[in-house]
Amino acid sequence: MESPTFNIEIDASPQKVWDALFTDANYPKWTAVFCEGSHAVTDWKEGSKALFLDHKGSGMVGLIYKAIPNEFLAIKGIGEIVNGIENYDSSGAKVCRGSLEEYTLKINNGKTLLTIQLSGGNFPKDIITFFKDVWPKALDIVKTIAEAE
Repeated sequence: MESPTFNIEIDASPQKVWDALFTDANYPKWTAVFCEGSHAVTDWKEGSKALFLDHKGSGMVGLIYKAIPNEFLAIKGIGEIVNGIENYDSSGAKVCRGSLEEYTLKINNGKTLLTIQLSGGNFPKDIITFFKDVWPKALDIVKTIAEAE
């Protein structure tokens, strides 16, 4: 898979950016650009399972691969969920298996530089194109949330 990277500078502390990204109140706000009704079921702690769901109960099963609060989070794709049922062997599961989504937060001149790095997985070219279109929109929302708090 091509490894797209997305960056945005946010005039807020890493803690505020982290909260904009990974709280139950904020996560659905910025992920709605990917799919309306998106939400996560996880505690965001290293080693925990994470369910990334749409309004129909379908989505991706992930593993919080690495978590350093306010600095770094890595999510490894391990399967898919269809109509609320986890699957690790379907064609959809094989597409996201091994994908890695990394969030890095660094202080830069009193602001937070947020970098998203996508790698691994077997995503088709149209999904990569979709990510390139939608991730910048999602990051603009994260910026708005973090700077308003």
